[in-house]
Amino acid sequence: MPTIAVVILNYNGQGYLEQFLPSVVASVYAGVEIWVADNGSTDDSVDFLKRHYPAVRLLELPENYGFAEGYNQALGQVEADYYVLLNSDVEVPEGWIQPVIHLMENDAMIAAAQPKILSYHEKHLFEHAGGAGGWMDNLGYPFCRGRILFHREADEGQYDDVQEIFWASGAAMFVRAQLYHEAGGLDGDFFAHMEEIDLCWRLKQLGYKVLAQPQSVVYHVGGGTLDVENPRKAYLNFRNSLVTLLKNETAGRLLWLIPARLLLDGVAAARFLTEGKFRHIGAILKAHFYFYFTIFKTLKKRKNIRKIIIQKNIGEANTQGIFRGSIVWSFFIKKRKTFDAVNGGRRTADGTN
Repeated sequence: MPTIAVVILNYNGQGYLEQFLPSVVASVYAGVEIWVADNGSTDDSVDFLKRHYPAVRLLELPENYGFAEGYNQALGQVEADYYVLLNSDVEVPEGWIQPVIHLMENDAMIAAAQPKILSYHEKHLFEHAGGAGGWMDNLGYPFCRGRILFHREADEGQYDDVQEIFWASGAAMFVRAQLYHEAGGLDGDFFAHMEEIDLCWRLKQLGYKVLAQPQSVVYHVGGGTLDVENPRKAYLNFRNSLVTLLKNETAGRLLWLIPARLLLDGVAAARFLTEGKFRHIGAILKAHFYFYFTIFKTLKKRKNIRKIIIQKNIGEANTQGIFRGSIVWSFFIKKRKTFDAVNGGRRTADGTN
């Protein structure tokens, strides 16, 4: 029986712990251990856990490292066969672990997986951060089965088949512990947003698979770290997206892809201008300056990734879950707002129905 560590990263989230930790503690699976890694909270989270959940393993980190480095700090102290990175604002049913672990135990090629993620407040809708599995388009823009850009679909069972995807959501990510560390973990410089895509891309470059297991369902509040309208969220998304591409994309594609993405960021800035979101325009400019000034640092990371791939790969890079088109063009020009419509009616990574 494999050992599983469900690790919740908390920062000033006592309210979420009070609301959602009971469902996590009630999880049914032999060998599961619940951990809370506290990211230097200044509220009463730690005292609350010590008083009400003494059986939950508590890691007290000395400061707020952010999502990415916080997990690196925590998981370096946790021993298990599988890590489950679970947001504090997620409600889970008692049997949510078994379907995903069963899937991964029966295929050693699966490095990471996620359950189906629905909205906690609107349980008939897919949640923004993951849906029924993450994909990426030809320009490096992420989207999900069940969520295209800001449009979410109703869950009608249309994506209830187990499928290979490109990235698993950090809101509820199952990952083999050994591979997490071999691939280098999350990039601590990201702080938050896009870090799970960066990790999954590295795992797929090693030749492994990432899957969605919709037989397991969880319910995510979302926006617990940063609200969708927060300019800092825009900054992190634009910044980390560019860094992710430079770290992981092939050299030949980068020659045209980075200039194209910088241009499209300018289009996004123009849209923010029409909406009066002037701070979001500043966020894009700040993201670009960060990208320029840290380019050599990012290239060093890219070099290190190449070394890991050479040493640890088990085969050719896995590109399943990439849409060979533009999600922005499909959504705004072709008016295709569902995953099926965008992907030409193909629900799978290999193009079958």
